Amino acid sequence: MPEKLIIIGSGPAGHTAAIYAARAELKPLMFEGSTPGGQLMLTTEVENWPGFPNGMMGPEMMDLFKKQSERFGTRILSENVTEVDFTASPFVVKTSTASYSSEAVIVSTGATAMWLGVPGEKEYGGRGVSACATCDGFFFKNKKIVVVGGGDSAMEESNFLTRFAETVTVIVRKDELKASKIMQERARNNPKISFVWNSEVKEIVGDGTRVSGVKIFNNKTNETTDFATDGVFVAIGHKPNTELFAGKLELDKAGYIVVRPGSTITNVEGVFAAGDVADHYYKQAITAAGTGCMAAIDAERWLASKE
Repeated sequence: MPEKLIIIGSGPAGHTAAIYAARAELKPLMFEGSTPGGQLMLTTEVENWPGFPNGMMGPEMMDLFKKQSERFGTRILSENVTEVDFTASPFVVKTSTASYSSEAVIVSTGATAMWLGVPGEKEYGGRGVSACATCDGFFFKNKKIVVVGGGDSAMEESNFLTRFAETVTVIVRKDELKASKIMQERARNNPKISFVWNSEVKEIVGDGTRVSGVKIFNNKTNETTDFATDGVFVAIGHKPNTELFAGKLELDKAGYIVVRPGSTITNVEGVFAAGDVADHYYKQAITAAGTGCMAAIDAERWLASKE
């Protein structure tokens, strides 16, 4: 017998979908992958989740999500999905060890922040290095911050960070920004923001506990200089985790799954998408959870219409 519902991914979207689906007696099967929990696993403290006035550690929050999913009967397998076939019903979902079939599928594989890949970046992750200003900006009150990137997301993060930081220095690889005109103007007109052009961060340095600076390489002069900073925000974009679905679902030019506006419905009837895998705009844990709820309700109603 095929499953009623398979959920691929185990971040806030996947687990919220699982909680709603399990309570609706759909007996969902979740593939959490080999690195469960999504991007919150890389966040030290979550302070903007309603109901937790003192904040909560990201991994602790995801552990609670998982316990709640299991409490209502979600079965969770710690396997990576390696292949899907959405051409016929029931849909086929394969891992390296087995093949499963399901009447409906929710894709909630999330997105991954693109990183610089330089020494010190991993070491100081959550200790001065971040890829989310709205998550971590608050911790940098009256501090000096570096933002790496020249696109819209970098300008948006920089402007947001000036609410907290004393100064924001944007390090740009070229001698111009690739951000939209309006985002450029906002950043250039902000007195707290300055720019370092034709430059790349080659190393993030610290005292073993926190970030204390970066090594900046000027690609015009070939000079490397030390630059003191309290934090480094990497804003070179996010990559949706959709390699598995290329050619299987409709993706936009940036690789995000296309859903019908105001829903989680994809171009394949019976397949739904929730969270950052379909959201290149908000990219927050709470909005991911909201669309996880939507996906479970969309799937439940679609399954009911088939009976």
